[in-house]
Amino acid sequence: MAKYKPSGPFVVPFHILSPSKTQVKGVGVKSYVDSGVTFFGAFRTFGGTENVTDGVYVVKNTATLETWYTPELTAAARIVLQDTGEAFEVRGTPEDIERRHQYMIAKLEGVSGDA
Repeated sequence: MAKYKPSGPFVVPFHILSPSKTQVKGVGVKSYVDSGVTFFGAFRTFGGTENVTDGVYVVKNTATLETWYTPELTAAARIVLQDTGEAFEVRGTPEDIERRHQYMIAKLEGVSGDA
């Protein structure tokens, strides 16, 4: 049985932002709280993902993150790259490689400030 090896060294520092919900005038408002812990991983972008929606060409900022296993990295979480401050949402459930609680892979999508 082949053993998993990360595609590169875990040298990119990032923070995990955990979701927090509060009620403001009866409406649930989602915010994110920094874990305060620096994690390291192998972060790769591929120039984004191209998509045509209703005849409009869109390029989404997508990435893949490989890191050590941490239960804080969930489908509801966001990560922030420490060196640039870019925020990314986790898309789907991060994969616990071979269910060994040693490595994880997460697919990410950039968070933009546009409304």
